Amino acid sequence: MKINEGGWDRVVRVVVGLALILAAALGYVGVWGYIGIVPLVTGIIGVCPAYSLLGMSTCPMKSRQG
Repeated sequence: MKINEGGWDRVVRVVVGLALILAAALGYVGVWGYIGIVPLVTGIIGVCPAYSLLGMSTCPMKSRQG
């Protein structure tokens, strides 16, 4: 799989994912908050399936592979 997420994209995904999971765990939002697992995992591995489907990339290096 090619890495298709840049540095800031990955940081934002991890922070948003953790915030959603924490909010769900503390009861601030409903169970839907656990959807934060998706941005968390994509941010950690650096690959977004939606970006792949749309032919997008925020990674500055075009030929980098993971």
